[in-house]
Formats: sequence, C-alpha cells, structure tokens
Amino acid sequence: MDRIILASGSPRRKQLLEWAEVDFEIIVRDTPETYPPGMAVIDVPVHIARNKALAVQAVAAPGRIVIAADTVVVLGDEIIGKPRDRDDAVAILARLAGRRHEVITGVVLWRDGEEQAFADRTSVWFHDLSRTELEGYVDRYKPYDKAGAYAIQEWIGVVGIQKIEGDFYNVMGLPVSRVVQALKKWGAIR
Repeated sequence: MDRIILASGSPRRKQLLEWAEVDFEIIVRDTPETYPPGMAVIDVPVHIARNKALAVQAVAAPGRIVIAADTVVVLGDEIIGKPRDRDDAVAILARLAGRRHEVITGVVLWRDGEEQAFADRTSVWFHDLSRTELEGYVDRYKPYDKAGAYAIQEWIGVVGIQKIEGDFYNVMGLPVSRVVQALKKWGAIR
C-alpha cells in the first residue's frame, strides 16, 4: 500500500479522511494561496491545491501520494476569501444571507509526477439572517480561517442554511468520496 500524505492542517479535512478510514500522515508546507489574474474561478482552487501538493511532494519520499485541497466560496463571479477580522466576517455573511452561493473545492492527488485533479461544486442557499444572528455567530465561532466566514458544521449551518445541492462534505472542505475513488484508482486503498 502507498503511504498517503494530507498536505493540509485543516482539522476538518483530517476528520473527513479519518471518517473514511484512510490511513495518512500530515505534512504541511507554507504555500501562498495566490493565483494569476483572470484565471477562471473554477480553476483557482485546483491551482492553489496543486501548489500545495507540489510543495509537499518536494519533501516527500518517492511513491508517496500527496492529497492537497483548497476551498473557495463564490458569490456571483467573485471569490470570497477568508475574513480579515470580525467586521469583515460579519460583512461577508451579510452578503451571503438570503442568497445562493457556490463552494468549490479543488483537489490534487500527486504521486511521482502523476496527477489526478478535480474541482467539486456545491450550491448553498442561506436563509435571511439578522445582523444580531450574524454577529453572534462570528463572536462565538470566530470563523476567521474559513472561506466565506462560515463552517457548515457549526451553528450557522444548522440553522442558517436553507438547502444545498451537491456534496455536504465539499462545503466542509473536502469532497471525500471523490478523493476515496481517486485513491482506489491508484490502488492506494481498497
């Protein structure tokens, strides 16, 4: 069996792979989450994930499979990043409230120069939420490290999301069933 490396410090991605009973280790390399101007929105998270995978692959032993991912929230054609601070988090959530947005996670699996890459899209609709509800969520959960300033598995996902179309786990940060299928394709798991 190949040794699998998760190139992410995300506790959610770690948890999802553990739930899938994938045996892996974590190696994280500091990688800028930047992309070229004008890049198609769907390509951005794959581009960032590829850079993360390559950074870890550079220090990994031969034959190791590196899994890297990046998640973006998209409102219209605009990528909504991680909030800068409390006020920015509340402002982002106010823009998402009562509207539909997309969550796109790009995934790259890399092994000895061979790559499997894909992006998974999930549509999310928020209920209208009051400023008090948004501020309360931000103050309790401090979602400063999350694209779109929220985590679907927290309070806001339980009461604030009207519906989703697509993979719930993609919104958490990893379309884990597709990752498992990719690992099976390489014979890394059964």
